[in-house]
Amino acid sequence: MKGMILAGGLATRLRPLTLVTNKHLLPVYDKPMIYYPIEAMRNAGIREVLISTSGDHAGGFANLLGSGDEFGMRFYYAVQKNAKGGIADAITLAREFAANDKLLVVLGDNIFNFNLRSSVENFEKRLTGAKIFGVKMPTESRQYGVIEIGDNGQVLSIEEKPEYPKSDIAQTGIYMYDNRVFDFISQLSPSARDELEVTDLNNFYVKEGSMDCEIIDWWIDAGTSHDELLKAGNMVADKIGSGDLYQEKT
Repeated sequence: MKGMILAGGLATRLRPLTLVTNKHLLPVYDKPMIYYPIEAMRNAGIREVLISTSGDHAGGFANLLGSGDEFGMRFYYAVQKNAKGGIADAITLAREFAANDKLLVVLGDNIFNFNLRSSVENFEKRLTGAKIFGVKMPTESRQYGVIEIGDNGQVLSIEEKPEYPKSDIAQTGIYMYDNRVFDFISQLSPSARDELEVTDLNNFYVKEGSMDCEIIDWWIDAGTSHDELLKAGNMVADKIGSGDLYQEKT
């Protein structure tokens, strides 16, 4: 199984911090933001990772991360020419990289403490399908994609920022896909935002009943605002102090 970290975008909501740098290079507690999804993948057993970003910041990532030797991994880089193309558009950059392997996709500004190793190992045994990860947000779920889940973890529906959410489970930026994902993306049409939406992509799997969801303890989309960036640093400082980050539950 291979990994992909999406580290593009314009990050206008974090200006002036992002006027001269990419948001994924900003510090969260004691390390650059991009380190967290990298370490999550490494702890999950992923060793080959494609990092996608915009052309004007590709050099910054290459200078910081190099070939991946520091992490015991191998990094590859791809440039998303259309920064507003959306998550699904960025995933298409991994078609040749993934080949026939399954793909773990993590948004570069997502910080969480869930160890993905068991999930990766179980997903690798599946022939087809997809997996997403959700977090309970009783008062905030409607700000994200909202996941409706059946008794066996099967995803029944995903709605993007619904007025009347069917659950309190918000979709995080952690996805696992089989090798059909690129064929599904090729069938997508741009949304009203002129993007290829990841929720539309995920709904291909939902409709065929092959997508399931795992619930994680906590998750922060650190790139959405200055407050969330600060919150992420504070949360990581607390979790590192208690030794919880990325540890398997017993």
